[in-house]
Amino acid sequence: MSAASGNPVPSAPPSYEEAVGINVNYPHPYPVPGPGQKPDGKGSDLPPHMGQPPPANNPITVQTVYVQQPVMFYDRPVQMRCPSCNQVIVTRLSYDSGALTWLSCGGLCLLGCVAGCCLIPFCIDALKDVDHTCPKCSALVGSYKRL
Repeated sequence: MSAASGNPVPSAPPSYEEAVGINVNYPHPYPVPGPGQKPDGKGSDLPPHMGQPPPANNPITVQTVYVQQPVMFYDRPVQMRCPSCNQVIVTRLSYDSGALTWLSCGGLCLLGCVAGCCLIPFCIDALKDVDHTCPKCSALVGSYKRL
C-alpha cells in the first residue's frame, strides 16, 4: 500500500553502525576472517586426515571388566563374592569381645556392679565386634568394629 502512495519501501533496516553513527570506514582492530577461513587466519582447505594417523583396518577388541563395589560390613550377614574361593556366598557371623564390651564392663564396675553383674556385656552380642567369614572356605572376609 505504501508503494502505491508514492513512498519507497526500504529494502532493509539500517545497520547498527549506521544507526549509532559509528564510522564504518574505520579499520577493525582485529582482522575479520573472510569466507573459507578459520578465525585464526589460516585457510581451511587442508585435507581432513592431515595430522591424524590413517585409519587402521585392525579389528577392535573389547574387554569387559567387572568391578565389585566395596562391601560394607555391619552386624548382619552380607551376600557377596568371596575373594578367596571366588564363590557367591552369604557370610557367616562370629562375635568377639571388643572395645565396646570392655568399656561397658568397666562402666558397670564404676557404677557398683562388682558382684558379677559387670560381666553381662560379655553375654550380649549387640556389644561385641562381628567377624564375617566364608561358609565354604572359612576365610575371614571382613570385620565390623563397634568402636
